[in-house]
Amino acid sequence: MGIFDESLDQNEANFTVLSPVSFLRRAAQIYPQKIALVHGDRTLTWREVWHRSVAVACALKARGIQRGDTVAILSANIPEMFEAHFAVPMCGGVLNAINIRLDPTTIAFSLDHGEAKMFVVDKEFGELAAAALKQVPADALQVISIDDLQLADGSLVSSDTWDTLIAEGQGEADQIGMPYDALAFLPVDEWDAIALSYTSGTTGNPKGVVSHHRGAYLNAVSNALTWNMGDHPVYLWTLPMFHCNGWCFPWTLAVNAGTSICLRQVRPKAVFEAISKHHVTHFCGAPVVLNTLLSASGNLKQLIQHEVRVMTAGAAPPPAILAGMQSLGVEVTHVYGLTETYGPVTLCAWQGELWDHLGIDEQARLKSRQGVGGPMLEGLMVADPETMIPVPQDGETLGEVMMRGNNVMKGYLKNPAATAESFAGGWFHSGDLAVWHADGYIQIKDRSKDIIISGGENISSIEIEDLLYRHPAVLEAAVVAKTDAKWGETPCAFVTLRPDETLSEAEIRDYCREHLAKFKVPKYVAFVKLPTTSTGKVQKFVLREMAQAL
Repeated sequence: MGIFDESLDQNEANFTVLSPVSFLRRAAQIYPQKIALVHGDRTLTWREVWHRSVAVACALKARGIQRGDTVAILSANIPEMFEAHFAVPMCGGVLNAINIRLDPTTIAFSLDHGEAKMFVVDKEFGELAAAALKQVPADALQVISIDDLQLADGSLVSSDTWDTLIAEGQGEADQIGMPYDALAFLPVDEWDAIALSYTSGTTGNPKGVVSHHRGAYLNAVSNALTWNMGDHPVYLWTLPMFHCNGWCFPWTLAVNAGTSICLRQVRPKAVFEAISKHHVTHFCGAPVVLNTLLSASGNLKQLIQHEVRVMTAGAAPPPAILAGMQSLGVEVTHVYGLTETYGPVTLCAWQGELWDHLGIDEQARLKSRQGVGGPMLEGLMVADPETMIPVPQDGETLGEVMMRGNNVMKGYLKNPAATAESFAGGWFHSGDLAVWHADGYIQIKDRSKDIIISGGENISSIEIEDLLYRHPAVLEAAVVAKTDAKWGETPCAFVTLRPDETLSEAEIRDYCREHLAKFKVPKYVAFVKLPTTSTGKVQKFVLREMAQAL
């Protein structure tokens, strides 16, 4: 023991576990009257959100929800879904936000595998939940409905509602005055699980990603720093909160006491009108969402009359989409991450003194890269997954993207083999193949299973997709490998055209020949509506099957 260890122990005065629960307490204490949530004609202040969340947490405890118990929720982006991100961890529970686009069997799997003790259901999805509940033991969990008065239809799966929970915990919540106890409702350990999120499970049962309070706290702050959000941003919920806990943004919006504009469905008219009406400053969306907005009418696009920022992630956004958003006056921040990393952990940090003078197409090309590590990510590299040796920063050599740090998951629930495999060599293996540029920025070229090897040459499906997206008649595009007797594999392109546009297979191939090496030109082209997962990602495994049948 050294001199700096003698009588210098941790205590309640100098050490507090990190949890995003503390952000809600601070927002309510400092900005009690500021609007936290807007849902139709309904508004809630930060004090009200705190008080309602405390009441629910107290009710959950009284109903037997203890440390480490799972509380599942099936809900759109409405105030109760936002409150659940605080109320559940405040009682020690683990929030499992379930994808509203899943089928009943997959939802039932999540409830069973996650050992949910309670299931909270937005009445819009009452029938879906009822079908799932038929596949789990009737007495296995408590069922709570959210009776959203802003929604005219829907069905309640239970007479027990979110408002019932608030009423049950109201008395205890009323006893908690101001200033609030700084240690109230914090977890025993910051390594405690805060959320359970299931992957899409395209090749088998979904894997349950377990995240902890420390990681959620740090990634929430990282979001605010990455995006330079400042105080009191107005955030539009186009990104589902069920998707990796809304990339931690429910907690971020408490960090900077922002205002959340709730949105049940992401439609161009609703998005543009909300941006105009509420003076929205920030929103998130996958490239497919941005592409949908770019396809809107000119009248809707003209509703953007102030500075707006969008954060995009998912599949690498084609430069054409980035350039299109910029032409609307919407500043794009490109980030990258996975459910296993709490959402975004890298960003294409903008180098203004180097890039501001460049043309919009070149800026979009640079911005389409996944970039560098975010403020809270300790390690990022592109390396050989077998040797763990970093690849040269030459912009050409492929390797796997790997991360390490506090914003990496605890692991996969009840799956030690998959957990060990993902953490091999002391780094989290993303499964994404990328190159490392001389300036230190990474650029994903493909998922490891999506690379096309034709005649010994590696072909990036993303490179071809980026080109196809630049064609004015193309709305969406995806490229996969098709087995070929001579070359082993050849690129096969699936294309969705914009309304009232026509193109032939030959015209697509001619267009590609003008911009690509000959061996990269798709040998097959099919015009289809792209199949997508419940989170909007293109189902390339379906396209591979379709390709083999062509």
